[in-house]
This record gives sequence, structure tokens and C-alpha cells, in this order.
Amino acid sequence: MNRHEFFQTSLISSLMDGVYEDEMSIAELLSHGSFGLGTFNGLDGEMVILDGRCFQLRGDGTTRPALMSQHTPYATVTNFVPSHRLEINQTLHRSDLSRLIDGLLPSANYMYALRISGHVGWVTTRTVVQQAKPYRPMVEATDGEEVVRAEDLDGVFVGFRTPVYQGGISVPGCHVHFIDDTRTLGGHVVDFEISNGSVEVCVGTDLRLRLPVTTEFEHADLAPADLAAQMAKTEHSTI
Repeated sequence: MNRHEFFQTSLISSLMDGVYEDEMSIAELLSHGSFGLGTFNGLDGEMVILDGRCFQLRGDGTTRPALMSQHTPYATVTNFVPSHRLEINQTLHRSDLSRLIDGLLPSANYMYALRISGHVGWVTTRTVVQQAKPYRPMVEATDGEEVVRAEDLDGVFVGFRTPVYQGGISVPGCHVHFIDDTRTLGGHVVDFEISNGSVEVCVGTDLRLRLPVTTEFEHADLAPADLAAQMAKTEHSTI
């Protein structure tokens, strides 16, 4: 196995505590990787990075290329180099595909970037809405988010599978965003049905972690007793 680095700015536990601003620009983020996901300052939508292009998926349903001058409080990126591949030639739901991917991965102890491409019968997503100060914890900010369903389209799922031991650093399990091939819709994945396509896996052996140097981060509660429950409620999307 060759070594491969993932880059992450800030911690998921920081985001959970309402630290929604940082000085990491999209331009700087893209210098660390051409594939990834995250969010934008103020929780102004979901982020998808594909082939070196960053897209902003907003709460009002619009999708647009992100500006290089925008900033992110949390994101994970890598230069995607697939080492494992699985063809999809039957109708699968999220849980079905999860079991197939389990059999594809060499170990539960590494990090994995996932690129799932193909024809989607339907996909349900939700998208964070821009917040105003004073910022609430994420479990409150995302409470009541609308789930949107799209049908009969082609698109890409961008995801990261993270070992349980990284809870608090990243989202344990799988964190997945979706964007369609026309780059007009997408969001944080809830569930889906895919009928044909492919799964590509990039193994991550090294994690480069960048922490914010802000007053908000300095005073954040990064290890609350109910952290696992908070993440399960706000980020749950297992693949």
C-alpha cells in the first residue's frame, strides 16, 4: 500500500460547537487537494470539490461555483487516486451499497475517499442554511432542515469514510455530499437509489490537520459528553 495524504482544516467537534468562521480561503484549500467536501463560513451551504473545482450548494436550492475568496470553517480534501473499484449494475439503496463497499475495503482502520458516479433513480438531500451571529451549536442550526428529493438523474457522490477512533476530528463513519452532472443541484446525502455506475476508493494513510487560530476556536468545547449523539443527528449518512 502506498502512502496517501488527506488534508483537513479544523475539527468536526469545533463545527458542532458553532465555530463557523475561519480564514482558510477556497483558493488555499484547493492547493491541498482537488477532491473533497465541507461547508462555508457561516454554514452558507454544503461544499463539493470535484476535479479541482469547488461548488457551493446553498440552502435555497441553488448551486454555483465557489469564489476563490470565500472561506471555509471545516473541509477535507485530497488528490483522488483510486486504488479500488466496484462496478454497479443493479439497483442499490444506501445500505446495500454500504455492505458492498465493506467487502471492498482492505481494513476498517484507514481513511477512505469515495467517488460514486452513475445513474440515480432518486436521491434525498438536505442543505445547511446560512446562519447569523450569535451562532448556535450545529445541532440547533440544522434542526428542521428540509429534505429534498430529486429523481432520474446522473451525478456524483463525494464522500469520506473515517474510522471510529477519529470521532471528534472527523465524522466517524461516512460523510457524503451529492452533486448532479449538470452542477445545478445537490446537498448532504440522506439516502438514495442507484441503478448503474461505479465506486472508486482512494485509501488515506496520512492525515494533515490544520487547526484555526481564532478566539472562537480557543474557547470552543471540543469534547462534550454528548458529542457522538450530536454528530449522529446532524451528519448521519452511512455508506
